[in-house]
Amino acid sequence: MKKVAIFGNAGGGKSSLARRLAEASHLPLHSLDKIQFRPDGKEIPREEYLSLHSRLLAQDAWIIDGFGCVPSAWERFAAADTLVFIDLPLRTHALWVTKRLLKGLFIAPEGWPEGSSIVKGTLNSYRVLWLCHRKLTPRYRQFINEVRGSKTVHHLTSPSEIEAFLQAPTTA
Repeated sequence: MKKVAIFGNAGGGKSSLARRLAEASHLPLHSLDKIQFRPDGKEIPREEYLSLHSRLLAQDAWIIDGFGCVPSAWERFAAADTLVFIDLPLRTHALWVTKRLLKGLFIAPEGWPEGSSIVKGTLNSYRVLWLCHRKLTPRYRQFINEVRGSKTVHHLTSPSEIEAFLQAPTTA
C-alpha cells in the first residue's frame, strides 16, 4: 500500500479515515479540499488544480482523500494501488453532513479549507448527496468490481467496517 485513493459520497468520513490511515501507515496525506480551495474558500482555477493533482500522483507514495473533479478522480483511481470506497447508506451520509454542520458552527472541522463557510459547504454537500448517490456511486461500485484483480480494494459499507479496516494490522 503506497498510493491510496479514498473516495465516496459527501459526509462519509473520508477525511477522518484518511487522517487515521496516514497516522497508522506513515504515508503522506493530501486532502483535495485543501488543494482545490484557497484560504478564503474560493476555488482555484481548474487548470491549476489539475496541475497540482498531477504532481501529487507522480509522487512515490500518498493518501489522497476527496473528490476534486470527475477527470481527476478517475485519473487518481487509475494511479492508486489501493482503493478505499466508503459506501454508506444515503441517510448515514446525510446525517453525518448534518453532524459536521452542527459541530462546525462551534469549531472548524479538521481538514476543512481555512476560511470556507461551513454553511455554504454543507448546503453544497446536501446538493451533492443525491447526485452522487444516483450517478457516481453506481459507477464506483462497478469500477471497484472491475479492478479487484489488479488493485487492493476496500469497499466499506458501514461505520463498523470502517473501524475494522482501521484496526486491521495491514493498515499499520
